[in-house]
Amino acid sequence: MLVEEVIAVLGRATHIDRSAFTPLIVAGQKLGCVNAVWRERLLGFEPALFEEKGGSIACRIAGDAAQLTRELNAAAERWQAIGWLNGWRNERFTAFGADGTALFELERAAFRPLGLTSRAVHLNGLTRLASGEVRMWIARRSPHKGVEPNRMDNLMGGGVAAGESLQQALLREGWEEAGMSAGSLTGLAPASLLLAERPVQRGVHREWLYAYDVWLADGERPANQDGEVAEHVLLPLHEVEDLLVAERFMIDAALVASDCLARLGYWGDESARVEAALAAVRHPVDAAVHAL
Repeated sequence: MLVEEVIAVLGRATHIDRSAFTPLIVAGQKLGCVNAVWRERLLGFEPALFEEKGGSIACRIAGDAAQLTRELNAAAERWQAIGWLNGWRNERFTAFGADGTALFELERAAFRPLGLTSRAVHLNGLTRLASGEVRMWIARRSPHKGVEPNRMDNLMGGGVAAGESLQQALLREGWEEAGMSAGSLTGLAPASLLLAERPVQRGVHREWLYAYDVWLADGERPANQDGEVAEHVLLPLHEVEDLLVAERFMIDAALVASDCLARLGYWGDESARVEAALAAVRHPVDAAVHAL
């Protein structure tokens, strides 16, 4: 077993130097953070919307959720028009306040530049063979994906769109990426809640990962529906560990897979060391606060 190597991977996947970022205040709450490039852009290009205040950048919009949504999305469209935003999806995420209240909706491509916290559902697919051995279903992303082609993923993983419940996102993504029926997923509760947080080229990736487990019968196979997955493979757990150590997984998927292996007791007597490494990103699954 490669415990030391797995712990090192987890450390690299969850490290962030906060001194390199400026806090972002929206609706009176610390909701995000921006790097030096976006700090200059917000203050220099959008002075009507953002101001420097007490070491932070504060959004000047004082209206309700509708006004915040309208004005911030208009700004995002300006940033996209001048080439500042990559990966425009015409899909919005919701930004939540400290008490779980939905504060505004924003094009998902703007979440990382502003360091806002998004949400995603991930699904671990597990099968117990007739021998009793447990194996894990792993997806290989399509080589035609614009982001991280050919990387390894969980059985399914996808963002929770604005207006969607976790259950709705799980059913939608479960069908699109793995052909899972609603009956096999309805009523599943998250097995873990993980906070993924790291610097990326566009800013900060910060996302709550709701990790679910689903057991497929021996002989049952997932079937991708939307062309985003090249194949699903059923792997022994030691091969999943090998892929983790080789950093073949997408980073969030690596966190979810590692958490699942730990909960399965894969590392045996060494499990406590991996659990300690995961403790920094694990949160109670019923946590009510989903903001920064």
